[in-house]
Amino acid sequence: MKKTIRLGSVFSGIGAPEQALNKLGCDTQIVFACDNGEIEIKTPVDEINKIIKKLSLKEANKKIKEIYASTKKINYMKISYTANYKVKEDDWFEDIRFLDGKPYKGKIDMLIGGSPCQSFSIIGKRAGLEDTRGTLFFEYARLVKQCQPKVFIYENVPGILTHDKGNTWKVIKSVFNSLGYKLYSEILNAKDYGIPQDRKRLFVIGFKDHNVNFSFPKKIELKTEMKDYLEKNVDVKHYLGKKGFEFVTNPKYRNRARINPKIIQTQKANQQFNWNGDFVFEPLSKVKNNKEIMSRSYVSTWNGQKGVIRQLSYRECLRLMGFSDSFKIVVPNVPAYRQAGNSIVVDVLENIFKEIFKVVKF
Repeated sequence: MKKTIRLGSVFSGIGAPEQALNKLGCDTQIVFACDNGEIEIKTPVDEINKIIKKLSLKEANKKIKEIYASTKKINYMKISYTANYKVKEDDWFEDIRFLDGKPYKGKIDMLIGGSPCQSFSIIGKRAGLEDTRGTLFFEYARLVKQCQPKVFIYENVPGILTHDKGNTWKVIKSVFNSLGYKLYSEILNAKDYGIPQDRKRLFVIGFKDHNVNFSFPKKIELKTEMKDYLEKNVDVKHYLGKKGFEFVTNPKYRNRARINPKIIQTQKANQQFNWNGDFVFEPLSKVKNNKEIMSRSYVSTWNGQKGVIRQLSYRECLRLMGFSDSFKIVVPNVPAYRQAGNSIVVDVLENIFKEIFKVVKF
């Protein structure tokens, strides 16, 4: 029988947990999802809280959406998410700061998200939720406390451990401990879980049941390379001209741009822009009969062979994050790359879920 997982998602991005659960054959009920699409609003938080104080969850959600709509900016994250997953409009939230978790108490199996890294100040000997107020991490921890999920998964960059001279991690650990969950934390690398990407991320997993004995997934042998994720035909716009070719082949910039690696570097929000990230060299014999590519591309020599160089396509970037080809790409150039680079690697989550399912009944 299929597992049904009631999922609460914040900093939802393009839904890596949803992809992983789908790959495992689970029925996923999205209780709520939340992402502001990197849009900033000018209305002060205190002022908004006064406006929504006496409103119902549904009314407050509608009001926050009106405030975001007034910016005239497009939430591309929401466009991607809603094109790929079944979530009701009332269950989509624009801003975690105004998402009240109390109505969802006992209705969430897993709460998943990772806030931006911010420095905190510790008040007194023990940091609690009040000491992190004003940070987005506080909002995540607040939701855990309000929703009381069976399991929460918090993801962030490894640098959070040393950020602000270790103070940030000290506060995060203290706050998580104050929530009453049994905690496990580990840095996992995507290349150890089936994806040829050198991408390390910290995962903190909390279990409401203290009798749980959880182990992070064991590393598996990497059997693929970047070339295994490439498309046969890529839009001509991804091919580089003279300036781009010379930049990415310059040894001076090899830490910023790499060509035909077996294992790619960490995908980032600004990948493929200003020749940043991983690139594909194609021999001249492959493209010489393609008039469009030949008219756009600069032909030169790399590693003693004549050919052209191109960016990774959106689909290739998504594949290298573990997303299936059924994922619909419905946004323009810049947000398409940003969304892939900011996501969580699906295969890593898939392996984590397998271990969680061994110790928790849903």
